[in-house]
Amino acid sequence: MSFTIRLFQRLLPLVYHSSACALITLLLLSTSPVYAEWVALEDKYQTPGLQTLYIDPDTIRRKGNLVSMEMLVDWNWMQGNRSPTRFYSTKSTKEFDCARKSGRSVASIDFYGHMGTGHPVGGGTFTNETYWVPVEPESLNYGLWTMACGNP
Repeated sequence: MSFTIRLFQRLLPLVYHSSACALITLLLLSTSPVYAEWVALEDKYQTPGLQTLYIDPDTIRRKGNLVSMEMLVDWNWMQGNRSPTRFYSTKSTKEFDCARKSGRSVASIDFYGHMGTGHPVGGGTFTNETYWVPVEPESLNYGLWTMACGNP
C-alpha cells in the first residue's frame, strides 16, 4: 500500500504538468490567425477557369472622389516564369477616381500560395501619380469601380 501511495505522489506532479502542457498546446493550436474577409467579385466580371478576384470591403477608403481598396487575385494555375518567382496569388492596392471613372494600381505583391499565403515572391510598390486607366464597361476594373464607387 505504501508503494502505491509513493508512486501516486511521484506521478501526480507529472500528470498535472502533462495536462497543463496539453491544455496550453490545445489552446495555441485552436486559435487561428485573423484573415481578411475576402469577398469574391460578381461572376460576370470574373475570368472563369483562369482566376478569381476578391476584395476586402473593410479596406475601402474614400477621400473625396478617390477611393482605395485591397484586392486579391487567386490564380487557378501557377503564374510567372521559373522558380523562385512563380506564384499562385497576388495582393494589390487599387485606387479609383469615381468622378473621372478611372483607376490605377498603387502596389502589388505576389505570393507563392493561394489566397495570399506562403512566402512573398515578388512585386512591390509601383505608384505612378499620373498613370490613370479609363474604366471600361463590363471589365474587371468596372466591377471593382462599382464596388468602390457604387452603382452608376
